[in-house]
Amino acid sequence: MLWLALRFPLLPLEIFTRAVAAPGPLAIASSTGAGAGIVVCNRGARERGVRAGMPVAAASALASGLRVLARDVAAEHAALERIAACATRYTCLVSIASSSEVLLEVGGSMKLFGGLDRLWAAIERETASLGYAACLACAPTPFAAQLFARAAMPVRISHRDALAAGLAKLPVDVLDLPPDLIAFLHEVGASSIAACLELPRAGLARRLGGDFPGMLDRALGRAPDPRPAFLPPENFASTLQLPAPAADAVSLTFAARRLLAELTGFLAAAGKGAQSLRFTLAHEGRGATRFDLELAAATRDPGHLCDVLRERLQRLALPGPAIAIALESLLLLPLRSRNLSFLPDTSEHAETVTRLVERLRARLGEKAVRGLAPVPDHRPERAWRATEPGAETGTPRPRLPRPLWLLDSPRRLAEVAGVPQHEGTLTLLAGPERIESGWWDGDDIARDYFVARDPASSLLWIYRERAGSGGWYLHGFFA
Repeated sequence: MLWLALRFPLLPLEIFTRAVAAPGPLAIASSTGAGAGIVVCNRGARERGVRAGMPVAAASALASGLRVLARDVAAEHAALERIAACATRYTCLVSIASSSEVLLEVGGSMKLFGGLDRLWAAIERETASLGYAACLACAPTPFAAQLFARAAMPVRISHRDALAAGLAKLPVDVLDLPPDLIAFLHEVGASSIAACLELPRAGLARRLGGDFPGMLDRALGRAPDPRPAFLPPENFASTLQLPAPAADAVSLTFAARRLLAELTGFLAAAGKGAQSLRFTLAHEGRGATRFDLELAAATRDPGHLCDVLRERLQRLALPGPAIAIALESLLLLPLRSRNLSFLPDTSEHAETVTRLVERLRARLGEKAVRGLAPVPDHRPERAWRATEPGAETGTPRPRLPRPLWLLDSPRRLAEVAGVPQHEGTLTLLAGPERIESGWWDGDDIARDYFVARDPASSLLWIYRERAGSGGWYLHGFFA
């Protein structure tokens, strides 16, 4: 087996800053109490002398304008679960190892992804797209991979023969030991794992606890180290806190891109696509803004989802700046894989049309983009109905020529010596086509239709009324 460990040392900070870069110095405190200390801080705070472990009062005195946020442990755990869910696309065995570590068993995945180097690079790109900085390390045992990742050593040890030599170089600070035991090891001169391995096992067990030698055995592969497998949830839900209020579509789209990256990673691992999504924008002192994205077809393309969301956000009126954005999947469907072709085929054309419809609906509204379907009625104004774009109706289209553009209501034409006029004298090219219908519903018509040409060579669809006062009428234009 081969284990890849991902450690996220800045996770408490990235929970708040991965949406957009935080303006000014920002630090995360262990709590909101009086004795709280700094857990982690951004670059702006470090440049002003703020360090992890420093009391909040001292940090605020060093950096004017320092923003201090309380650590959100629940949000960190939820983030690790979403990272683990995305990681299941690379291996079937993923485990959450600690509050900031995820383990992947990649021994059976390397051939599929073209080797360890390519798999490593793909996982690095994935975590970067999610907005997290990860320390990666690879080793034959899960605990050894964790220790190397904690030491920020990006090793790629694939054989156990080299494992002991690599572990020997690590300091004891990376072990899961209380601070007082770590201090004791430094005092006795055992500041590295190599020094600990040279000490008698009985004495180590007596001084440091019976599990300490077993801990070293698990790292070296001398003892079993089973890890519980992570099972991804059925649906996706994620919330992103914004470091600063945002009200414009550009800022909100950038923040939502992180959520969409998590969603598409989750969908790729599950082999599904999203057809209905719900976004919720939280506002300070105001009610939340919710809107749904209803897609014509299930997809997990992050670029397309981002384009549709951007169009929707541009026409969204917000009651105030947003302080958080949440994404929830409402309908996920299995997404069939398809073979790629060198030349465009009918499926690619249909997919392009579907994406165009979704973007237009996001920009103009759901009811602004409709399809047309023929209806078996001879009356032109009743021979069609609005449908979903691309919907199959099963009704045959009329074989006789019909114009693409029908007027809302026929327009009366002037006549000169009985000849119809429209920007000049019209020339009749085809007809008459007599339509007499509708006597059963009280909207009966009796007309003779003609195809006519005006002096500008445009083709018109006109008719002569056979009932009442008669006369010529313009009903539509041919393309």
